[in-house]
Amino acid sequence: MDKIRFGVVGLGHRGRYMARLAEDAFDCTQFVAACDVDPLLWNETQWQQDKPLKERYPEVNFHTDYAEMIAKNELDLVLVETGADVHADFCIKALDRNINVFSDIPSVASLDEARRLWDAEQNSRAKLMTGANPNEWGFVNTLVDLYQKGLLGEPYYMEAEYIHASRGPAATNPLLVHSPWRKALVPIRYCTHSLGPLLRIMKEVLRYAICVGTGKHVNPQALKDDMQAALFQTESGVTIRLLRNGACRAFFGHHSYRVFCTKGYFERIDSRGNTPQVVRFRSDELYGADTLTELPVGMMPKEYADNPKAAGHGGADYALFDHLFKAMLSDAPEFPITLREGLCMTLPGIYAAKSAQLGGQKLTIHYPWEKEFAADIKQIDQ
Repeated sequence: MDKIRFGVVGLGHRGRYMARLAEDAFDCTQFVAACDVDPLLWNETQWQQDKPLKERYPEVNFHTDYAEMIAKNELDLVLVETGADVHADFCIKALDRNINVFSDIPSVASLDEARRLWDAEQNSRAKLMTGANPNEWGFVNTLVDLYQKGLLGEPYYMEAEYIHASRGPAATNPLLVHSPWRKALVPIRYCTHSLGPLLRIMKEVLRYAICVGTGKHVNPQALKDDMQAALFQTESGVTIRLLRNGACRAFFGHHSYRVFCTKGYFERIDSRGNTPQVVRFRSDELYGADTLTELPVGMMPKEYADNPKAAGHGGADYALFDHLFKAMLSDAPEFPITLREGLCMTLPGIYAAKSAQLGGQKLTIHYPWEKEFAADIKQIDQ
């Protein structure tokens, strides 16, 4: 194909931004169609826009009905940028019509959705790419590079924190208005930003989950715990501790990681006040790196450092599209960050949320490609 004809469903801030990035930053794309149940998001100027999308892209066909959009437009790709609770059904409908999909994370909101989405891709001529931008960050690529060069050995214990400070009720901050489902979304369910990067250097899937929550102290009327902490473990014992927040008054950088390996150590500690983020590592295998060494890497992937078009979450959104479009144009057998990888970083959070609901019970994680998964659907989803 000469041009990748794409449509987008979901025109919130994220959807508008990703559609503009895909169209404006790449010569190989053609923005064909857009869909949202609210026509105002297409026809009127929204937050951080200089003009309505209707004026910016007058040739694009706008729809309020998704089935109509994918039926009436010749599409190679659909960007699914809807709310985190409704990704799966939009992806399934596109795959059923053999249209490729780029879907934001989390991949699914339930085990039943995971089963249906997995089956849809297996039965489709199209493929799905998981839009996990943390997997593309420069410091994550550095971790993978150090691991692949044998400088860290094998990981046995890792920690991740995704702390997103709360700034007060959404009613007083129109930029933070979320759907009822998002307001009730327990923190540990949004685990993909933390698990995705770490799974890149793991040889096993996560098999066990234990999770506990703090309860509601900051706002007793809240619908979710202030904090949730989970332990995930593989069958061989590799362990990940993950801390996620519902309410938090600590205003610092969101994403921190610590990776303990048999031959070395790696950490990325996000910004703290006036202290910028820092990346450090040490290795038994590299001369001169036997003490903790600071590395000059950040979020921007180094291959895009001099590209003025590389934007979005430190350049990671651009990297996602660049890798996807190259895979499509070369007819690659798989897309980068496959659906399987997306489910491996999403489903542990669903099991962890159930563990917290059960008071910290240890649960065994299964995946749609495993025969034990079917029996979990009723138990975990209820």
